[in-house]
Formats: sequence, structure tokens, C-alpha cells
Amino acid sequence: MRSSLPEVHASVAVNRKAVKWRQFLAFAGPGYLVSVGYMDPGNWATCIAGGSKFGYTLLSVVFISNLMAMLLQALAARLGIVTGRDLAQACREHYPPVVGHVLWVLCELAIIACDLAEVIGTALALKLLFGIPIGIGAVLTALDSLLVLLLMRRGFRWLEAFIFGLIILIASCFAVQLVMASPRLAELFSGFLNPAAPLFNPEMLYISIGILGATVMPHNLYLHSSIVQTRAFERTPEGRRHAVGWATLDSTLALGLALFVNAAILAVAAAVFHSRGKSDVAEIQDAYELLSPLLGTSLASLLFGIALLASGLNSTVTGTLAGQIVMEGFLHLRVRPWVRRLLTRGLAVIPVVIVAAIYGEHGTSRLLVLSQVVLSMQLPFAVVPLVQFVSSRKIMGDLCIPRWLACVSWLVAGIILALNLLLLKDMF
Repeated sequence: MRSSLPEVHASVAVNRKAVKWRQFLAFAGPGYLVSVGYMDPGNWATCIAGGSKFGYTLLSVVFISNLMAMLLQALAARLGIVTGRDLAQACREHYPPVVGHVLWVLCELAIIACDLAEVIGTALALKLLFGIPIGIGAVLTALDSLLVLLLMRRGFRWLEAFIFGLIILIASCFAVQLVMASPRLAELFSGFLNPAAPLFNPEMLYISIGILGATVMPHNLYLHSSIVQTRAFERTPEGRRHAVGWATLDSTLALGLALFVNAAILAVAAAVFHSRGKSDVAEIQDAYELLSPLLGTSLASLLFGIALLASGLNSTVTGTLAGQIVMEGFLHLRVRPWVRRLLTRGLAVIPVVIVAAIYGEHGTSRLLVLSQVVLSMQLPFAVVPLVQFVSSRKIMGDLCIPRWLACVSWLVAGIILALNLLLLKDMF
């Protein structure tokens, strides 16, 4: 079986004899590409809705979701480094063809749902900042595939640097907004301490599962298991063990930054909207329009719009790579990246344009939240195979996860499955 992403496989040099911080820098990067999916426009919609309606209560959901994400991404990195296979290739290798094809279809649906959120978020940012209509903005997002191709041609490190720069921009914008919003620290910290609250409120549960779906992204597990292989680490047991440690640290730190951004979005919504009795602010454009009047400065809305545009552009990269990895891994089918990108983006743009034409901007915002719930519904079909593979000594050898970690991982998979079943019960 060919290498995952062969054009950049083992293309980033690693020197085990270098000082520790240089070794860390050599492995730093894939975690930030993965973290993009944890702060994309879909997260914005669910966190704004949760913060404005329920105050700081759902901060506990954001925190637990990010802890789950840290664990699952570490497992995905371990799978890729130890086996030399991404998650899609592993599924094709170890499951019957019919199972592999079903998983491929479900993963493609998840990628389209994610791309849907990126299209809506970018189109909304263009509308808010430059007045471009939603439908036209959605069509313009198809051009961002050229940006991905340009960066990939310059080298994988250029791609990582671009991503990291936009992440710092997003985090900086929300750090300033958080200072402007001046949340009450006692209420903010108490929001992290009530994780069971959504179980007794169907509306809160719907938003919570949306947050989970927006935070733990199924396609990111496929993506991470592939891009960690861009490092030219020694393909020996000791070299792989060394690489697993650095890759885990990289993704954990990157997702810590994503946790800050997600918590900041929800906290700003709680401090600015919920505290003033505006509990019905569930849409990105409403938040943009209300931030400046309520905080008394136009800078608040400007920073919000800039961060939204950066988030949409950033998320494009991961969607492009994940789509390529999934198609090649499951089907052994390789198409030109620009063809693959335009196909996925076209499937996302069409429903956005139709909904915008029929229902207007508010319809696209509801579509955005729904896309995150769809993502959450796909999660078990990526998480269960991942945990099964990394727990198997036959597949992973001596680098399979210890029994206690396997128990924790299966518990996380069970929680995700149970929450999805609970959501289905409430929906029907």
C-alpha cells in the first residue's frame, strides 16, 4: 500500500540529536492543522447559541469535548506513526470491503457537513465585512482551493506556517473581545463545574451535542493519522516511540489553544448577550451586529468579523487534505487535488445558495448548527475503529495503548454513542 499523502511523506527533517526544543519544533505543526477543525465557523454558531441562551453553563461541555479531542487526536497520531497507515488505510486493510465502503460514505458526509460550515462561515464574514451577498460569497469560497494548492507546492511547512499565523490572529481577536466583555470570573469558572446539566434539558442537550460535533471532528482523526507521517522520524520501534511522544505534545498544546478560543466565544456570548437578557442570539450575524452597540465600540464587531474570515479560510485547508486522504485511503482512488476540492466544495455550496435564496441569512445559520449535529452523528463511525486499532497488539505491536488507556478510550466512545442515541430519541 502506498504512503499516505505521498507528495509530502517524510518531507520534514527530524534530528534526534538536536536539543529538546529543536526536536519539539521539528514535530510541531500537524497539531495546529488539526486544531483548525476545533475552532471553525461551526463552533462559533453552537458556542454563541449556548452562551447567549444558557450563560456560562455549557463551558463544561466545551472543556470535556476538548479533553475528548486531545485523547482521540493523540490516538490518531499514534496509529499513523506506529503503523505507517492513516485511519482510512487501516480500515480498508482490516475490515471487509462492504464495511470499508460504508465507512467511506459516512466520512464523506462528515467532510461535506464540515465544508458546509466553512462555506457558510466564510460567506457570512464576507457579507459582514464587505457587504457581499451570502449566495455570491458562497460561490467565491470555491476559489480558496487555489490557496491550498499554492501553499502545498511551496512545501508542507509553508502550509503549517500559514495555518499557525491565522490561528494566532483568531486567538488574539477573541482575547481582546474577552477583555472588552469583562465576564464575571466567579460565574465563568463555575460554568466548568456542571457537566450533567444538559442531560435534563432537551434544548441544552441539542446545543451540547452540536458543540461536541463541532469540537470532535470525525475527519480530523483521518487527517491527523496521515499528516504526522510528514515527519522523517526513524522508522524503528524506538524512533516511533520518540515520535509518538512529540506528536502527542504537539496536538495537546494546539488543542489547548482551540479550547481557549471556544471557551472565549461562549464566554463573550454569555457576558454580552445572556447577562443583558438577550438569550435568543443564536446566529453569527446577530452576534456581529449586537457586539458593538452593547460593548460601546465598533472594534468589537470588526475583530469578530476578521476572526470569522480567518477561521473560514483556515478550515478550508483541513477539509481539502482530509478529503484527499479519505478517498485515497478507502478507495485507492487518486484524483487531482483541485478536482477533489471543487467537488467537495460544490456539494457544500449548492445547499447554501439554495437555502440563502429561499430562507435568507437566518436559514443559513440554522443550516450551520444542523451541520454540526450531523458531524456529531458521524463520530462513532470514526472513533470506534480508531480505538479498536490502537488497542490491538496485533496491529500496533509493543506500542499499542495500555489497558487503562484503552478502557478510558472505550468509555469516551461509549459516551459519544450514548449522547447521539439520546439526541435521536429527543428528535423523534
